[in-house]
Amino acid sequence: MNMELQKPKHLISLATSGMLVHVDVNVWSATKQDRGISNEVTTAKKADQHAGKYVKNLLADHPKHKAIVNYRQTIYNWVKRRTYRWNNAQDYLPSVDMPKFKQEYNIHEASFHKLLGEFLNEYDSIVSDMAFKQSGMGDMFDRNDYPAKEELASKFGVRLFVSEVPMSDFRCAISNDIADDLFTTYSHQAQEIVSHVMVEQQTRFLDVMKSISHCCGVDETGVVDANTGETKTKKRKIYDTTILKAKEMCESFKEFNLTDSPELEEARGLLERALEGVDAELIRESDAVRTSVKEDIDSILGKFSSFSCV
Repeated sequence: MNMELQKPKHLISLATSGMLVHVDVNVWSATKQDRGISNEVTTAKKADQHAGKYVKNLLADHPKHKAIVNYRQTIYNWVKRRTYRWNNAQDYLPSVDMPKFKQEYNIHEASFHKLLGEFLNEYDSIVSDMAFKQSGMGDMFDRNDYPAKEELASKFGVRLFVSEVPMSDFRCAISNDIADDLFTTYSHQAQEIVSHVMVEQQTRFLDVMKSISHCCGVDETGVVDANTGETKTKKRKIYDTTILKAKEMCESFKEFNLTDSPELEEARGLLERALEGVDAELIRESDAVRTSVKEDIDSILGKFSSFSCV
């Protein structure tokens, strides 16, 4: 019997609200296993030759190479903040966030290639240092471990891949039992993804409000005012990036609310109004604004300390 497996409505919502992205960052590891040294160590320790291995760090953590390695992690952290997990290879990006995401990607790509250019310009000199300087590789140096500069450049790269959310509605000439089982699996997978995205969305939203509330507060200094007898307080730092992140969420969540949650929309609207016409500088300069923003956000947190919109 022919049976059509309909697309779960949540998958349709995901497909029309966003896309899948993956940022691939390649960096030469600058490591090399040395079997000769491994054998020397295991023999000296009277161990089996397969009991251990020695991996050479060919550049001895040279700052120019390490900067690229660290920046790879910076890019991965940025992708994680900007997207929602889809699977082990791709992340989900709301369509409304794509212009900002692409703009930031271009900046990261340019920064990566700048670091790479600086490293490649010094590469030959770095290899010479590894061969001859006391801080280099010493007797472990082997020129064959180091690729030519032209070959080396191909071992680095950063690329953005974008694809649509899969929407195939497959038709199969199969039994009812198998069709029902496939449909159930298909539906559960879609629902799990939606649930994960919504929980992550809610968590980020609550975290940014908690951060603003905390920053708008004060710390006691432990110093007592001789005239009033009151303990002096110190205002906490409020960061431009925190306020900007909150406003960006308000804009993004206006268009990206997968389950049309009234709770999420109400909280979003209240936060948007609380921050209307307000920036970090104004909060820093005005005690009245600082107090007002904190009171408004604490009120929102009191009402929406936990969501139930999935």
